[in-house]
Amino acid sequence: MTTTPTVDDLAVTLDALRAQTPLVHSLTNIVSANFLTNVLLAAGASNAHIDNAHEAGDFARIAGGVLVNLGTPFDETSVAFTRAAEAAHDAGTPWVLDPVGVGGLAWRTSLAADLLKFRPTAIRGNASEIIALAGLGGDTRGVDSADEAAAAVPAALALVDRADAVSASGPVDYLVGRDRDGGIVGLRIAGGSAMLPRVTSTGCSLGGLVAAYLAVAETPLVGLAAAHAHVAVASEIAEENSTGPGSFAVAYLDALFAVNADTLRARARVEPFELPSKDTK
Repeated sequence: MTTTPTVDDLAVTLDALRAQTPLVHSLTNIVSANFLTNVLLAAGASNAHIDNAHEAGDFARIAGGVLVNLGTPFDETSVAFTRAAEAAHDAGTPWVLDPVGVGGLAWRTSLAADLLKFRPTAIRGNASEIIALAGLGGDTRGVDSADEAAAAVPAALALVDRADAVSASGPVDYLVGRDRDGGIVGLRIAGGSAMLPRVTSTGCSLGGLVAAYLAVAETPLVGLAAAHAHVAVASEIAEENSTGPGSFAVAYLDALFAVNADTLRARARVEPFELPSKDTK
């Protein structure tokens, strides 16, 4: 028997996020650092952007959650990624791998594969990145996905051997992970806004929000799902109150702040889906 997380589980986790204000240690790309920080502050968490090799390992041990985002890796930051991931793994700090651009560029693809040995708590990417990270192909266009999220489910299942929960983002997000009893289940989260891809760093900031939720969630899958649902609902509200990408970015931060547990219960569209029989045991 499996126990699939419910919308109420996600709402309870949002309340926990606001009550605890977890500190995220983000090692993210140069494009997203500012927006990611604003997203975390609006949602109810906080952020420290520490991506130098001298301090990354030490800080990962004391943070609530860690994000390793491969958007703009350099030689020094790649060392910081490794030290942070290793330290988080050793200290039991939940950490997120966001494999930006993996599959399209050889060096970062190899770096992402090396980071998997430190067992991310969650992996969050677009469909092509998840497929490529699992070694099943994938067709990337820079940081954009050329695959539908549903097509990444077999890859997500393969990666659950290397992580606790995996998500592939798209118009509908597909999540795979272990429930509170250890069974593997799938969740589909619909909704969101078509404006999200028109504002830079919305995907990268989702990775940071996942790290924040992992710090307070009952299970990694619940934390991953809560972050996705929070973003989906907030972006819908933002679209209703904006006229273009610029006003959407501002309205999105306001909506992340305004969404509460009751809003999630009323608006989040979360449902289980049946996994391929091969990996449901």
